[in-house]
Amino acid sequence: MSDREEKIFPSELLTIPTAPQGYKSGFIGIIGRPNVGKSTLMNLLVGQKIAITSPVAQTTRNRLRGILTTEKAQIIFVDTPGIHKPHHRLGEVLVKNAQSAIQSVDVLLFLVDASQEAGGGDRFIVELLENTKTPVILGLNKSDLQPTNYQSIDESYIQIANTFNWPFAKISALTSEGVDTLQELLISNLESGPYYYPPDLVTDQPERFIMGELIREQILLLTREEVPHSVAVTIDRVEEAETITRVWGTIHVERDSQKGILIGKGGAMLKAIGSAAREQMQKLIAGKIYLELFVKVQPKWRQSRLRLAEFGYKVEE
Repeated sequence: MSDREEKIFPSELLTIPTAPQGYKSGFIGIIGRPNVGKSTLMNLLVGQKIAITSPVAQTTRNRLRGILTTEKAQIIFVDTPGIHKPHHRLGEVLVKNAQSAIQSVDVLLFLVDASQEAGGGDRFIVELLENTKTPVILGLNKSDLQPTNYQSIDESYIQIANTFNWPFAKISALTSEGVDTLQELLISNLESGPYYYPPDLVTDQPERFIMGELIREQILLLTREEVPHSVAVTIDRVEEAETITRVWGTIHVERDSQKGILIGKGGAMLKAIGSAAREQMQKLIAGKIYLELFVKVQPKWRQSRLRLAEFGYKVEE
C-alpha cells in the first residue's frame, strides 16, 4: 500500500494513539434539505475534498465520513443525502439512510440555506428531529448569499432554534465565515472519548469510491439537468505503476439518449468529463492518472434492488 493511500483510508498498518485525558471525540451527522451545502462544509472542515459538490440537488448518495482531528477533539462528520420526497427506489434508499443517521450519531448539525426563509422542506426535517434525544445544532449556511434585508430570513430559523433550545451558528461554507465558531460549538457538545481513527486520516472511504464520485461530479457539472440523477459510476480496475496510476471506469445510465449525451459529438463530452475528473483524481493521489471511461445503458437501474446493490446503494444500518 502506498503512502498516499494510507492517508486516504484506514489500513491495518496505521496505528491509533491513545487520546490524552479530557480529549473529546464523536460522530456528527450533517443533515438538511438537498443542496444546502453539506458536502461543501464537510470538505472545508476536514481540509480536503472528499465529498463531491455541484449546483444540482441530491448530489450526495452515500453516507460519507469525513474525519477532522484537532488538539482538542476528533470529529467524524457523517455527510448524508439531502432529505426530500423520493420518486424512485434509489430515492427511498437515500432518504432512509439520511433518517437513520439521526439515531446513530452523537450530535446532529441541521444545515439550512439561510439565503431564503425557512420552508416546508425545513419544517419536515424539524418534525423528524422533534423527538430525538440527540443534541441538535442549527447551522445557517450561505450567509454570503443573503440579501440586504436578511433579518426576516434569520428570524424564520432563529424561531425554530428557540422553540427547541437548539444552539445556532451563522456561517458560509464557501467563504469560511463563522466556521471556526461552529467548529467550537460542535466540539463543546461532544463527550470525552478516544481516537476512533489515526490522526492523519481524512475519510474512511476507499480510494476507488472517491475516484468514482469525482467522475460523477463532473457529469453533474457538465450535463446539468440532462442526465445527472440517472447516472451511476463504477471503478472497474486500478493499476498502479511507478510513474502513473491507470484507472478504468464505467458510467451507467438508464437510456440510450443519455448515453448519447454523455459521449457527445465525436466523443467530446466524454473526453471533457474524463479530463476534468482526471485533474481532480491527480490531486487526490498526488500523482499522474491515466483514465479511460466507458458508458453502458442499464434500463431502470434506479428501480432495481440488484443494480442498486451492485452500484453500492443500500439501506445502511
